[in-house]
Amino acid sequence: MATIHDVAKAANVSAKTVSRVLNGDAPVNARTRETIEQAMTSLGYVPSSAARMMRSNRSGIVGLVTGAISAAHDGKPGGLPDLQIVQGIQQVMTASAMTLMIADTGGNAATVPGLVRSFLQYRVEGLIYVAPHHQKIALPPVSGDSPVVLANCFDDAGTPAVIPDDRAGQRALVSKLIRAGHRRIAYLALPDALIATGLRIEGYRDAHAAAGLTIDPALLQPAELPGREQDALRLAQVIDALLALDAPPTVLCCGNDKMAMQAYGILRSRGIEVPGRMSVCGYDNYRLIAESLYPPLTTVELPYHAMGAEAARKLLRLIADEAPGPMPPTLLNGPVRWRSSVLATELCDPDFEPEGGGTP
Repeated sequence: MATIHDVAKAANVSAKTVSRVLNGDAPVNARTRETIEQAMTSLGYVPSSAARMMRSNRSGIVGLVTGAISAAHDGKPGGLPDLQIVQGIQQVMTASAMTLMIADTGGNAATVPGLVRSFLQYRVEGLIYVAPHHQKIALPPVSGDSPVVLANCFDDAGTPAVIPDDRAGQRALVSKLIRAGHRRIAYLALPDALIATGLRIEGYRDAHAAAGLTIDPALLQPAELPGREQDALRLAQVIDALLALDAPPTVLCCGNDKMAMQAYGILRSRGIEVPGRMSVCGYDNYRLIAESLYPPLTTVELPYHAMGAEAARKLLRLIADEAPGPMPPTLLNGPVRWRSSVLATELCDPDFEPEGGGTP
């Protein structure tokens, strides 16, 4: 492997002059620079990033801890949203000429402290941790000058974070359903242990309150129990109970798109057409589901790519010491994706635009 001394000999200059060209820390005339660069190309010389890092104390590397890679290959679609966050981070880091070094947890949270320590040994300039869903976490303390940013999660220490605005997203969807004329809106909730569940129920209540509508408690139902993810039997029981009400709902708001997909099948097995006799909507805008269902699913988009990009920009500001200290999480909201799984009723607002993709 060629060394700086080999380059100097080939260019007939001193090693110090070659170093000046590599580091840009002293003037070198254009002709000499061109000769040195030609020598490096002909010899296949690769500068030592480790040596430059020791001199400048800057590695140009950002560490990313995620479970997205292993989750995307376990036969389930759950890791794909995480990958969108990673893609957003990668896009910003590439534009800033930073190198993103990724470590996957393999779905085991116990590996996180070791991965963080490994990154610090590589003298990364900053760290980003991506969680599989909106949650509170507790990372091990990170020593040194490497700032940390959390994506899709937050902690009690005030670590800079970027999270989805689940409350605003659900409020926007239900507000739009009300404008479409729906007054009996059922909400089929995910488990209470999920932070998103409580926030989305608050958004559901906010929209009703803003419209001066009273919520029938019978329309707010837990459709998925802890430890029984996507339990079709439980969901079928909940839907049957809602259909049996004296005043059934006109639309089912499902906790996520996967639940909405199951609701389609349950309703059709009971001879109920979607959306002719029952409108259905979801949450996530998981496009493999939302755009493949017939009719296509009305849902709220979780802004995963935007969250990743904002987390990367936030980290770059911290690396540049532009935003030091604890700060509240940044909330990002995605638009309502209105599709044909929801029909307007006779109570529809005359100014309502059913094909609009944004929030009302």
